[in-house]
Amino acid sequence: MTIKTNEIAALIKQQIKNYAHKIESDDVGTVITVGDGIATVYGLDKAMLSELLIFPHDVYGMVMNLNEDSVGVILFGNDYLIEEGDIVKRTNRVVEVPVGDNLLGRVVNSLGKAIDGLGEIKYTKTRPVERIAPGVMTRKSVDTPLQTGIKAIDTMIPIGLGQRELIIGDRQTGKTAIAIDTIINQKDKNVLCVYVAIGQKNSTVAQIVEKLKEHDALKYTCIVSATASELAPLQYLAPYAGVSIAEEWMEQGKDVLIVYDDLSKHAVAYRTLSLLLKRSPGREAYPGDVFYLHSRLLERACRLNKENGGGSITALPIIETQAGDISAYIPTNVISITDGQIFLMSELFNSGQRPAIDSGLSVSRVGSAAQYKCIKQTSKALKIELASYNELQAFAKFGSDVDEVTKKTLKHGDILMEVLKQNQYSPMTFVQQTIEIFTAQNNFLDDLEVNEARNFLDKIWLSLNKNHQDILLEIEDKKALSDELIAKMKVVIKDIKESLK
Repeated sequence: MTIKTNEIAALIKQQIKNYAHKIESDDVGTVITVGDGIATVYGLDKAMLSELLIFPHDVYGMVMNLNEDSVGVILFGNDYLIEEGDIVKRTNRVVEVPVGDNLLGRVVNSLGKAIDGLGEIKYTKTRPVERIAPGVMTRKSVDTPLQTGIKAIDTMIPIGLGQRELIIGDRQTGKTAIAIDTIINQKDKNVLCVYVAIGQKNSTVAQIVEKLKEHDALKYTCIVSATASELAPLQYLAPYAGVSIAEEWMEQGKDVLIVYDDLSKHAVAYRTLSLLLKRSPGREAYPGDVFYLHSRLLERACRLNKENGGGSITALPIIETQAGDISAYIPTNVISITDGQIFLMSELFNSGQRPAIDSGLSVSRVGSAAQYKCIKQTSKALKIELASYNELQAFAKFGSDVDEVTKKTLKHGDILMEVLKQNQYSPMTFVQQTIEIFTAQNNFLDDLEVNEARNFLDKIWLSLNKNHQDILLEIEDKKALSDELIAKMKVVIKDIKESLK
């Protein structure tokens, strides 16, 4: 028997050809199970965590679980289009979202696709949704205020650029209202805004879009929406997509404000995914890494030093509590990651105090370092006075006879509470805040009826605008009150008060 070399050569060539096919097939998997927005895929041994996969019918998915013989995938499209045995392809890239200035004034979904009916968004750059937060040495401490325009916050719980301030309270206590007012107040302040709606009603998001349009705030805002009707994977992805959009501007040296509304629903979406992916449940059925879920998100908000461009992301995460319980699992987790919290009370809200901020439980851990000196000077004793007022008020309910000093303290407290009231969508400049708090703190309102205080403050502001522009300009310019200016303001306010009698 003679061996023909050409036959052997042909056989080897065929083997090599088939081998090459086998190598290629490693990047293609098969759907084993699918349902509830989750797919289990076999054969993708080289798949990365958070990698984007392509399913039939242009449905995309993201790798969440790396098992020994399969991968767990969350789907960003209708799972009824996917069947057992369908072929799944790798993309060799992690999930990314489009970034850039073209996103301003637009409403997008968690994947950065336009959902506002204004056509496709043109973009030249994308960023991965997951990213390690900037390191310690690239950051700068908080020293510049971010004005919310809400005097109760700017005076007692100030927020600085690069801070993470939690807004926490029961449902229907005005949490979103504070966030929207803060966005509206950034007009002409060179601060770009990102509003992330997680698990909200479609009608609520539409209402927010209209309000921002009405106040000319949509042009510097991008809205990322994953509403309650959307799949849990899209709700899970939304805040990470939002912060990736914000990071692009931060790295260009710009200041960005991002609102997460709200992270309670985000945690619920993640719990849903985790249970469907058969991860072990822990406290309140949340998975063990639910703390890391929010810490890796909120740590991406910071202020960079000059060497790294000097940009910042200020985060306002929102958490909904049940019956005012701030010691529940998710609230305590997020409180420990953030730099303070604004606590809203149902009792205050129902009594007509808007915004319903509890000055005792609310705190800003770093914001006071960024507060304008004029506001710091006028409001330094404000929290203490309100604390005394709340304590005395509790005691006064039990006792029939109250001495004159207590009556005076209670009256002053009532006046302060009235002064801190503010209508929605009407932000104030820091100059106006300074004037109002100064007037209240120097007892110019204590002899008035509580319901007269608001009207009197409006008249003072009008009079100062008309006749004493020099005072307002000095406050705006120096952002501090000199002894001469304080003396002058006392005389002017006294004269205005006399003329109004």
